[in-house]
Amino acid sequence: MAIQTINPANGRVVKTFEEMSLAQTDEIINDSFEEFLHWSEQSFNTRKELMKNAASVLRNKKEEYGKILTLEMGKPLVQAIAEVEKCVWICDYYADNSEKILAEEFVSTDASESFVRFDPIGLILAVMPWNFPFWQVFRFAAPALMAGNVCLLKHASNVPMSALAIEQIFIEAGFPKNVFNNLMISSSAVEHVLKNPKVRAATLTGSEPAGRNVAETCGKNLKKTVLELGGNDPFIVLEDADINSAAQTAVMARLINNGQSCIAAKRFIVVERVYDEFENKFVELMAKIEIGDPMNPETELGPIAREDLLLEIEEQVNMSVINDAKLLCGGKRIPGDGYYFEPTILANVLPNTPAYEEEIFGPVAVLIKAVDEDDAIRIANDSPFGLGASLWTSSIEKAKRLAAKIESGSVFVNGMVKSDPRLPFGGIKNSGYGRELSHYGIKEFVNIKTVWIR
Repeated sequence: MAIQTINPANGRVVKTFEEMSLAQTDEIINDSFEEFLHWSEQSFNTRKELMKNAASVLRNKKEEYGKILTLEMGKPLVQAIAEVEKCVWICDYYADNSEKILAEEFVSTDASESFVRFDPIGLILAVMPWNFPFWQVFRFAAPALMAGNVCLLKHASNVPMSALAIEQIFIEAGFPKNVFNNLMISSSAVEHVLKNPKVRAATLTGSEPAGRNVAETCGKNLKKTVLELGGNDPFIVLEDADINSAAQTAVMARLINNGQSCIAAKRFIVVERVYDEFENKFVELMAKIEIGDPMNPETELGPIAREDLLLEIEEQVNMSVINDAKLLCGGKRIPGDGYYFEPTILANVLPNTPAYEEEIFGPVAVLIKAVDEDDAIRIANDSPFGLGASLWTSSIEKAKRLAAKIESGSVFVNGMVKSDPRLPFGGIKNSGYGRELSHYGIKEFVNIKTVWIR
């Protein structure tokens, strides 16, 4: 895939970028390694000051950066600006908390003194996706840099302007030149980078095949990985739920980021006693969504990021309908310029069809009727994915009991799944492994070192 920005709202090429050679890539790796030797010795106060500077740059230019996100991948401008604001939050969170999180932990043993310290490990490659071009990078970079590591970014090939903007943010904030470097390379060059002995670890957010490839290369070279892959998140509505609130949140949870989010609710599993009521409200609300130019502040749903992704969604919906799924609304590409797809709800979805088994990365909701709460949990777990889950009930005790049975990295009760710097984020099964965010995330890429003194 060429490294270029194509405006998904009209399908026009905005700018094409030249790919780095392997020799240029190796030079950047060497420079980054040399910088690590200095950066790892910097105090937390120094790192904190620079990370606070990065937060200020983001805050002061949030509208400018938001327009880049909208131009490159089509999310509504309001959501794009909110993404930049969330990056401010994570920079501030790790600036304020990293020293405390990574403080030496003293343990009583037979030694006169023994403790655990957390040392940086070096160069970390981040292979990042296009759907949250800023947030995905900053949720990795902020903790990694505060821990004393240095970062290499291989961003998705359709968001190169975002990648360059992020690199410039760290420079403008005052970070040393080679603490954060953008690699303008294709996916085929990632293996070359991972095989370099100066690169110590990798993190990837993206598709399951991409995660397997990175994990395989890192496994052969004994390098740590954290993978955040796809999701087919259940949104479980029990009979004692607030149906109005659940339906309103369901629309947002499915359509946020134009439906292109790993933790978007995708399978709406509703017990049969309230199924009809939920279906009617869900269809009614989906039909009211404002579709249009993502630069318009009134727009709620913009285009799919790329035409090939739009065609894949169309194929998944069509194949599901051929296999007896019922279209309650939407189901088609919107004619005209750009890569727009109608807000869609599929019902009567059967196992072994795309809508039941696969992640549909766009504004398509799958509505499934469950007999009771036990059946709802069974259906929720009947998936190779396990990223997030949303559970709706008026009984908090019941929610806590059922949360233990749901196979996912997080369970949100009476709310949509979202990431928060204070809470660990990640999945199980085919949704990946390892955690980002909170104190768990920053410790993924440190040497947890025991020191024992006689």
